[in-house]
Amino acid sequence: PIPFRDEVYSSTRPLRIGYYDTDGFILPPPCMRRAIQETRKLLEKAGHTLIPFNPPRMEYVVNELFLKGVFPEAGSALLEKFEGDLIDPNLKSQIFVYKLPWLVKRILAFILRPVAPRIANELKALCGVGSARNVWKQHTAAEMYCKEFIAEWRKLRLDVMLCPVTGPAYNLGYLGKLLAAATYTVLYNILNFPAGIVPVTMVTEEDEEELRHYKGYYNDHWDKLIKEAATGGVGLPVAVQCVALPWQEELCLRFMKEVETLTMEKRTV
Repeated sequence: PIPFRDEVYSSTRPLRIGYYDTDGFILPPPCMRRAIQETRKLLEKAGHTLIPFNPPRMEYVVNELFLKGVFPEAGSALLEKFEGDLIDPNLKSQIFVYKLPWLVKRILAFILRPVAPRIANELKALCGVGSARNVWKQHTAAEMYCKEFIAEWRKLRLDVMLCPVTGPAYNLGYLGKLLAAATYTVLYNILNFPAGIVPVTMVTEEDEEELRHYKGYYNDHWDKLIKEAATGGVGLPVAVQCVALPWQEELCLRFMKEVETLTMEKRTV
């Protein structure tokens, strides 16, 4: 086993922290963006350096790396698990899409592209990769993206990353309809980076009022579902996500501890 590096976890040296409050694919609800900006200010006040970061090619990540990685066979393996069993009502819309024949998905993707491009691209991705050879190509593409991401990280000389995590807790029945809204966490599953979340604030009345005007990036079906899912969340906790490079778990924990400490100090002032 690799020994825990307590000197990294206990270090007090200032950090170079990348941050973003949106990935450019799914616009977070107002409370999530506020949580990032308030935490950024606390970290800057504590002496850390905050550098803006843009996660590259998120639509490519969602469709080519995430959906095709999870469903390379177009979801048939998952559907087998539901045969002869009851389906949670919250998952029925997802399962319905997975059950659509390959040709129907392709036709729907073509029809929807002019009016709902994100949903069209999801349907196309859910057609799978087509062959075992293409599975290996997909794995290679994921490895190449990881190298691209790390190169950008090192170009900016970052230690860690501060970014949103899906929240607040969605209203009952919506989570199964919004698989795409998980982009903020699945990105680091694909990259295999250590990550953790720290609650830093709660949804306010001001957040709720701003959410009333939320249209997302496309004002499409997904954006409307996100608005419905997050409505009525006043008082619910909102967290931020803390991320480090592979094999840097101690640094990730140190960053989480720093965020937690600064947040608690702010509450006691």
